[in-house]
Amino acid sequence: MPSMGTETSARLDTVPTRPVRLEGIMRTGTLGSFLALLTLLAAGPAAAQDGRRPMTVDDAMDMVQISDPLMSPDGSWVIYSRRTLNWDENEYETEYWRAPADGGEAFRFIGEEGGSQFQFSPDGAFLTFRRAVGGDAGNGDGDSGRQQQIFLMRTAGGEALQLTEHATSIARYRWAHDSSAIFFQATDEKSEEVEKEEKKGADAIFVDEGPNGQTASNWSNLWVFDIASKEERQITDAEVIIGSWDISPDGQRLALTARSQNRRNDAYLYEIHLADVETGELTQLTTNRAPESGVSWTPDGSGILYTAADDRRWMNRNTKLWLLDPTLEEHRFLSSAFEGTPRNPVWSPDAKTIYFSGQQATNTNLFAIDVDSGNVRQLTEVKGTLVAPSFSADRSTYVYSLTDYRTPSDLWVGRLDGSEPVRLTDANPQVKEWQLAEMRVIDWKSRDDFTIEGLFHLPPGYAEGERVPLVLNIHGGPAGSFSNRWRPSYHIYAGLGYASLSPNVRGSSGYTDHLREGNTVAEGDGIGFGDYWDLMTGVDRLIEDGVVDPDRMAVKGWSYGGILGGWTITQTNRFKAASIGAGVYDWTSEYGPGFNNDVRLWHIGGTPWENPEEWRNQSALTHAANITTATLLIHGINDTTDTEQQSMMFFTAIKDIGKAPVRYIRFAREPHGFREPRHQRTRDVEELRWMQQHVLGEEWTPWERPVEDSDEEENDKTNETTSDGS
Repeated sequence: MPSMGTETSARLDTVPTRPVRLEGIMRTGTLGSFLALLTLLAAGPAAAQDGRRPMTVDDAMDMVQISDPLMSPDGSWVIYSRRTLNWDENEYETEYWRAPADGGEAFRFIGEEGGSQFQFSPDGAFLTFRRAVGGDAGNGDGDSGRQQQIFLMRTAGGEALQLTEHATSIARYRWAHDSSAIFFQATDEKSEEVEKEEKKGADAIFVDEGPNGQTASNWSNLWVFDIASKEERQITDAEVIIGSWDISPDGQRLALTARSQNRRNDAYLYEIHLADVETGELTQLTTNRAPESGVSWTPDGSGILYTAADDRRWMNRNTKLWLLDPTLEEHRFLSSAFEGTPRNPVWSPDAKTIYFSGQQATNTNLFAIDVDSGNVRQLTEVKGTLVAPSFSADRSTYVYSLTDYRTPSDLWVGRLDGSEPVRLTDANPQVKEWQLAEMRVIDWKSRDDFTIEGLFHLPPGYAEGERVPLVLNIHGGPAGSFSNRWRPSYHIYAGLGYASLSPNVRGSSGYTDHLREGNTVAEGDGIGFGDYWDLMTGVDRLIEDGVVDPDRMAVKGWSYGGILGGWTITQTNRFKAASIGAGVYDWTSEYGPGFNNDVRLWHIGGTPWENPEEWRNQSALTHAANITTATLLIHGINDTTDTEQQSMMFFTAIKDIGKAPVRYIRFAREPHGFREPRHQRTRDVEELRWMQQHVLGEEWTPWERPVEDSDEEENDKTNETTSDGS
């Protein structure tokens, strides 16, 4: 990677009142520095956290979540979302706030009906967003009958007016560069006859027809809505699934990724097309087995920026930036000088520079690529996670979210001229009341000459020489990663006395392609082999250093973390407890029902009939008779990524074998990622109860949920009624 100059600095440790980051002081993984860290922790955190209390699950749920920042074209203000818990209604509520970019007082900008996909018109006069209308209250789609339509309001404020009345929900939209029109994507309308029959119960799904997969659907197409005339016109009329798309600067062409294959495991069939705005004619520009996404035109209209892992076939590698010449149908690898994962690319107005948020190992910063030379400059230097999704029109100013392991995400405004960043939000000041874990990044040697990096958290007040219980975390993906950001579970477990190790095993993103491909059959043994040893060598490192008690260890993970966690407890009996969720434990029975193209392509190879021995051997269910670890299984019944029957199967096997305690908690209505607050709390509390019982041997009493004001009022009324005998 080339040397990088610094244009701006947005260091977390320059923010007033923030404590010094130990992780930023010592990051090397040597034994000497690690033991030095323990000495510092023994001397400092207990005193530093006097008067604070351990963090609870309810503390985490009650936190305000700040996201979706959008900067006005002139860079003078920012709109963002603020999500809070409504426990009584068992839901999260989102409000939209407006804040001056100079750090002035923020205020609520959008009413209770809310919205999504906020965008400014390029001239800065209007703000648009989607909002559900019609039908019953719901998510804007499906049986509720509500449709997502585009609303418009002046940027100065005022009433939001419904702009579109499209027959179906609008999925995505974008303004024309001259602010004269809005382009949008929507699914095709069903005929009146089909609608009538479906209401009578004729709702069978023909999976081999149309875009149907596990649910009934229709093809989507692109439309344009003229602001002056309030009329809409269909542009494309093709039986394709549309992914990303963008409008050329002259408004005459659309660049889009699309595929005609309806099966979700065939995403590699996405190709880049051009659509003529006037005629709707589609012209395919790429022909390969590498799925392209994230298309955006150069400001001068000469090229199309897109993201893909490779230019020929679907490879299990980090995402990369490419530039396509639509005239010559030639492309160029732009981000070759960047080792990591680039996200949120944004063009400079002169088309000479691309700004992006780039993950490298456990940190994410702002970078810039010179388009002509390919040279990369690092513009910020934080030990944490900085993501800059929105810039002013001239790209001089940007809004970004910033977090590290002790600091929940908040919004800041930065400038490319090197001036000091401005903090916009302080959404969770109550964090100062909690005892928090201390963290550092460590590394160790694993098998096959891999060096693995991971986050290591210690409980507050750790005493040097003390051996503490350990929770081994496994991330999802497999291409996920653990990064230096706020994650409540680390601090909740630390408050109960646990250390946490979170390894970025082979297959993780944000490192080299060599590490990313390390758990594939092409470059390694597939899942469950090298990545398993990456986990265990990290655990051994901590035991050898005298920090972790080998007799009090647990393992937990979700999705791929559940898959590898399930595999782990079939390979070793060193863990007293396991909490594994949303996993796959028998690959053959998941072929088709789940989203497992990566298994077929990379991690096992072939199909259950072409490669039956490996599909069986790499399934945890095959080795379930080895399990002696007390196992908690968790799954959402509506999970279509890793289907719920997998956990029922694994539970039944462990129960019937009878060598280990096992519990399975199924959650109605929940998909792969849980949505309902009461389910989330039950999931987290029951996991902690399981760990306390089987790792520490304690019958643990969970925290009581704080009583809401409305609950107190209801209790008062009940008590009054009871006391007067009525």
